[in-house]
Amino acid sequence: MAELNYRTALVTGASSGLGRGLALWLGRRGVKVYAAARRRDNLVALAQEARALGAHIEPVELDVSQAEATLERVRELDSACDGLDLVVANAGVGKQTHALQFEWADAKQVIDVNVTGAVATLSAVLPRMVERNRGHLVGISSLASCRGLPRNAAYSASKAFLNTFLESLRVDLHGTQVRVTCIKPGFVKTEMTASIPYFMPFLLETDPAVELMARAIVRGEDEYGFPWPMDRAVGLAKWAPNFLFDAVASKVL
Repeated sequence: MAELNYRTALVTGASSGLGRGLALWLGRRGVKVYAAARRRDNLVALAQEARALGAHIEPVELDVSQAEATLERVRELDSACDGLDLVVANAGVGKQTHALQFEWADAKQVIDVNVTGAVATLSAVLPRMVERNRGHLVGISSLASCRGLPRNAAYSASKAFLNTFLESLRVDLHGTQVRVTCIKPGFVKTEMTASIPYFMPFLLETDPAVELMARAIVRGEDEYGFPWPMDRAVGLAKWAPNFLFDAVASKVL
């Protein structure tokens, strides 16, 4: 595995699941981690666990759906630590938005967190990273971004937005020392997937998923989807004609 070149990192959505696991993974390897989320009690428990392992995790109470407050708070953290080396926009929600029972409130929440919140998190220190000519921006997308999945119009679209946003940043930053990575997990056993009523193929436990994700970040991958069988399957689905995709997806998923 490549050597970690991060002194400091911010991970949003760190109160549970992949964000929590990634914060611990980085902290145990000597990175000072600002773990951000809405649930402060969970963050305090995380910091205590990290301390017992000799890691330094600092809780940051933050609701990324509040974009202006997020911009301000992330910039404050950047100034306080003499520059964040790694920013991971992991916070996300997965409300179902079926066209036959569509609820605007659910769609808005998904967009506020997965789109506006992620962009605010990543862009808060982007100009400073460019000025310093160092830094790493990471967005946690999803393999669900490959196509519009049934019952998930807002979620699939929100992650597709993040993919394209990160790709454009990567192109613009080509030739600089600021890196951009898009991580696309498949199904992982977390709080978010606990309420999913349908079969989840290639479901991963949280710890192995964190390991795969963390190693891809450290390697500086442009894009990384996992687990590989699911990544290959959605890659094929992208090329399926609409009549075939619609017929299969509406019955299987």
